[in-house]
Amino acid sequence: MTALLGSLAVLAFTQPPIGSLADRRSLLRAGSATALGSWLPQFMQPPGAASAARRLPKAAKGATNEVVRTVNGIRHKRMGGGDLVVSEMGLGTQRWGSGDFNAPDEATCLSFLDRAILEGGINLIDTAEQYPIPSTRAKPEGDTERIIGRWLAQDKARRQQVVIASKITGGQNVNAKNIIADCEGSLRRLGTDYLDIYNLHWPARYSPQSNWGQSLEYKQEVELYSGGRADFGEIAEAMGALVKQGKIRGWGMCNDNAYGLAASCYAARALGVPPPVNMQNDYSLINRRIDENGLAEASSPVHENVGFMAYNVLAGGVLTGKYLERAAAVDDPDQASARRSLEAPRGRMDERGWGYTLYRYRSGPAAEATRAYSALAKTYGMSLTELACRWTKERSSVTTALLGHTSLAQLDETLRYYSKKEPLPPSLLWEIDRVHMRNRLPIFSSTRVGKDWDGEGEIGEPLP
Repeated sequence: MTALLGSLAVLAFTQPPIGSLADRRSLLRAGSATALGSWLPQFMQPPGAASAARRLPKAAKGATNEVVRTVNGIRHKRMGGGDLVVSEMGLGTQRWGSGDFNAPDEATCLSFLDRAILEGGINLIDTAEQYPIPSTRAKPEGDTERIIGRWLAQDKARRQQVVIASKITGGQNVNAKNIIADCEGSLRRLGTDYLDIYNLHWPARYSPQSNWGQSLEYKQEVELYSGGRADFGEIAEAMGALVKQGKIRGWGMCNDNAYGLAASCYAARALGVPPPVNMQNDYSLINRRIDENGLAEASSPVHENVGFMAYNVLAGGVLTGKYLERAAAVDDPDQASARRSLEAPRGRMDERGWGYTLYRYRSGPAAEATRAYSALAKTYGMSLTELACRWTKERSSVTTALLGHTSLAQLDETLRYYSKKEPLPPSLLWEIDRVHMRNRLPIFSSTRVGKDWDGEGEIGEPLP
C-alpha cells in the first residue's frame, strides 16, 4: 500500500498539469467524467498499458479490457488477468429456441452462429443451463445449450474458435456439490469437455437485487432471517477444482455487486485458486449504476482486474426507440391501440408477461431519458440503437456487451455498430452526461408511487 501511494504521489508531481484553471474546474462540474477522459491521455496510458500493468499481481498476464487483437473490425479484449480473450460484442442466447412469440428457432440460431462466428469477428457465446427463457415442456431448460452443441458438432474445429460462457442456476442453494454437477450437465448438453467461463447466475446469498427494483436497500435483518450467507470459500474452492480438472478455464458471477466481487476475489486468493475473471450485469444508457456503486472500481485493472460483461444494453428493446411513437401494450391507455400491439407485438414489451416483468425500462423517468437520448441520436445523425451500442462499446469499464437478436438483419446491424472505428464525438458524450445528470437512476425510479405504494419495486419477477 505504501509503495502504491508513493507511486501515485510521484505520478501527481511528475506528469503535466490538466490544462488551464478553467479546465480543472470543469472536472468538478456535471459531466466531469467526460472531461477527465479527454485529459487522461496527456499523462496516463490507457487500461492494459504499462501504467496499469505495473499494479497487477505477478500471476496476471495482463490487464482486463486491454485490446489484444482485431478480427473483421471487431476488437477482442482480455477478460480478467489471464489468457481469456473475448470479442467486445457477444451473442446473448436467453431466448434461443424458446416458445416465445418472436424467439429465434433453431435454424435461425444456427445462422446467427455462422454469421457472427465464422464471418463477423465474434467469438463469445453467452448461455446458461436455465435457457431458454421462457421454457416449456416441449422446449425445456437446457435446450439453448443443446442448440449450441449441435452447431459445434458440425465441425470439431469450431470449439477452438469460440469462448463459451455458461451459468449455474440458483441463488442461496448453490454449493460445491451442485456447482460440479451442474457444470458437468452443461458440458454434456454442449458436447464439449470444457467451458471457457462458468458463472453463478445469481448471488449465492441474500442480496437486495436492486437490478429489478425488489428492494430499496440492504436489510441485515433479512439476511439474518434467511440464513443466506454465501460461503465464498466453498464456491471459490469448487470453481478452482473445476479449473484444475480442465473443465473450465475461468469463473465469475452475474447480477452481483462490489461486495460479492471483492469477497470472491479475497476467498480465491486465500485458498490459492484462480480468482474470478468475469462479472456480468445489466448496463446501458439508462442503467449506469456500476459506474457509481463501486463495481467498476472494484473490477478495474488497478484493483481486482476482473472483466465486465454488459447485458440489456438495449434495455429490453426500449433503446431501439420502437416504443416511443406508441406506448408498450401494457402501458397504452388507448385500449384499441393496446389491442393492436398485443395482436402484432413489436417486441417483448408488447407481450403481457415480459411487459409487466420488464417495466423498469419503461418507468416514467426511463421513458423521459429514452426520449432525450433519441433526440440526441437524431441530432448526430444516427439511430438510438446505434447510440446505445456505441456508447456502451466505448465505456472503459466494459469488456464486452451481450446482444440478443431475433433476425439476421438485427445481427448485421449490431455488427456494423461494433466494427465502427470512429469514436463518438466529445460533444455528444457531454450531452449524454448532461441527460444522465438530470436523471441518474431512471430504471430505479417511478412516477407511479401513490399512497397505496407498499414499499416493493414495480416488478413481477420474484427473487431467485
